[in-house]
Amino acid sequence: MMDWLPWAPFVAACCHIFEEFVWPGGFMDWYRRYRLNPSRITKRMLVIVNIALLAACVNYALVADTRWGATALLGLCALLCSNGLWHAWASVKTHTVSPGVVTGILLYVPLMIVEFNAYLQARRVSIWLAGAAAGAGSSYHVWSALYHRVAAKNLQEQAAITQKE
Repeated sequence: MMDWLPWAPFVAACCHIFEEFVWPGGFMDWYRRYRLNPSRITKRMLVIVNIALLAACVNYALVADTRWGATALLGLCALLCSNGLWHAWASVKTHTVSPGVVTGILLYVPLMIVEFNAYLQARRVSIWLAGAAAGAGSSYHVWSALYHRVAAKNLQEQAAITQKE
């Protein structure tokens, strides 16, 4: 197996973060308009999320030579791919360009295909573990959306209570 393959998610994530926050940048402002809930999206939260992502990329690359490490790496690739697809979907939905859509589509989507193919061909993971990794990784945006719905509902309830007082 190619030695660079476990590190490809880290490189792709660095490129994606660069696109979101440096050039062309503007992801935080774009996302605040997209979610219509600016109080939940802070610089601190975005820094923590992206540091955690890069730490996961490094950690999974370091253990990718084990069956469970390879499975975790594939789950991460599925998460990245779903993030790229989300950027595309959100761009279409808002009729604006989401910062991150270019690297999301041009790097994250092919990355998942290449990584899954390589690890399956090398028999580093079974088809069942690869499927579980794909399901777990790609579920991120489902539970993220649920979180945002619950958070928005809680804000509405708090606003209603405040108005009654």
